[in-house]
Amino acid sequence: MTLNIGDTAPTFVLKDSAMQDVDLTSYKGKNVVLLFFPLAFTGVCTTELCQTRDDISKFNNVNAEVLAISVDSPFTLAKFKEENKLNFPLLSDFNKDVSRAYHALYEEFVAGMKGVSKRAAFVLDKTGTIKYAEVLENAGNLPNFEAVHAALAQLN
Repeated sequence: MTLNIGDTAPTFVLKDSAMQDVDLTSYKGKNVVLLFFPLAFTGVCTTELCQTRDDISKFNNVNAEVLAISVDSPFTLAKFKEENKLNFPLLSDFNKDVSRAYHALYEEFVAGMKGVSKRAAFVLDKTGTIKYAEVLENAGNLPNFEAVHAALAQLN
């Protein structure tokens, strides 16, 4: 079972790195990019999120908000955000409900860890409809950001 283009994105409320509630429904009227990532402070995740930080104007220019989600605690995400000067919200899916709803959860990850977010990218339009969906099985791969930006370009 996966989420497909045209499906309504599952809604959620998650804590951000400042322990504030972030409700996906409050983003209605904006395009949203959801980036699920396995673990803060790991190489590929740091590369992905720093690349997103450096490219934030590409998202802002098409009225898109970036939300990055992992199963890390809000406290870990706060340190990760600070150290990497990330300029978008990091959300804690500590209970794994949202990763599971988006079919972006490893039941078994490396080193015997269970319940870690898969690397995934979803583009949601202003109504919360999925316009792009990519869930990667290999955590060493990055999402196809060219395809993400192409999907966003079609929304405006």
